Amino acid sequence: MSELPAGTAGFVDHIGIAVEDLDEALALYRDLMGLELERIEEVPSEQVKVAMLKLDRTGAVGHVELLAPMSDDCNIAKFIARKGPGLHHIAFAAEDAEAVMQRCRDAGLRLLDETPRTGAGGKQIAFLHPKSTAGVLMEICMDPGH
Repeated sequence: MSELPAGTAGFVDHIGIAVEDLDEALALYRDLMGLELERIEEVPSEQVKVAMLKLDRTGAVGHVELLAPMSDDCNIAKFIARKGPGLHHIAFAAEDAEAVMQRCRDAGLRLLDETPRTGAGGKQIAFLHPKSTAGVLMEICMDPGH
């Protein structure tokens, strides 16, 4: 097994899915698909309500993050208006978010965040612009204890 690039954790932290109605989405992902709901929280700075569902009941393999807008002018509402509900982003876990961000800058990728900010679960997050990542909005995601 090869060594991981500096600052990376080597796994997907979560897959973010934009939804119009959190209760309807929970009926699908939790009630029909059997994913375990870990928590629901509001992220006031993003005007979004988040439901985190475990991809693996052991908790070892990331989450599905359902993102429901709390206002018509937040980023998730704008995304849904433009593209409809669906896959929003993929978040990659990091042991050192700033090191990963610097490596992305050095590689010529465009960052949407110049420094990590606080996201759901108190995690430190930063996004990469999808125009520099083959059309996929990518998030660098670090647990608050790091």
